Amino acid sequence: MELKRLDANGTVIGSFEAPDPLFAREFNEALVHQVVVAYMANARRGTRAQKSRAQVKHSTRKPWRQKGTGRARAGMTSSPLWRKGGKVFPSTPEENFSQKVNRKMYRAAMAAILSELVRQERLAVIDPLEIPAPKTKWVVEKLKALGVTNERVLLVDEALSENLVLGSRNLPNVEAVAAHQVDPVSLIYADRVLVTPQAIAKFQEMWQ
Repeated sequence: MELKRLDANGTVIGSFEAPDPLFAREFNEALVHQVVVAYMANARRGTRAQKSRAQVKHSTRKPWRQKGTGRARAGMTSSPLWRKGGKVFPSTPEENFSQKVNRKMYRAAMAAILSELVRQERLAVIDPLEIPAPKTKWVVEKLKALGVTNERVLLVDEALSENLVLGSRNLPNVEAVAAHQVDPVSLIYADRVLVTPQAIAKFQEMWQ
């Protein structure tokens, strides 16, 4: 699979031969959906807390006698059927939302996402961005030269320079990550994915 290769000024300087197993794979929507849902579920944390019927403040006194009132039987006001009663299956901070994804499935899903990005012309190979100082304006100028200004951009390199990290963190639509930190949600969310040849070699090592 041949990918466009751009220099720092956004000029096409040739092509890059990318591995077909990663960039020429058929798109499997069901698999990608499953992996994305599992990834987002694994990022969830238990931040909810509800009270069971044993934890709500209530009296153990029977609200009214068992028979003769014409009303339904009631033993305690902590019943889940009552207003201000306890929950049957309350949420707790220890709640676990994680889902298991096999390694082979994850690799196949990442390859399918990369291949679809290539087909939609949203992925390009660039030379590593050399930022002379940790300034946001330098990153903005580099992106303008590459022709990406009002798009969500994902910059991927094998190892990020400190200048690039500090210069891009104030830009809301720009995310710079190392190759081993790439996740399926970031790839799908980005309008443009700019990858260095070194990052592609790392992808090949991790997912092929």
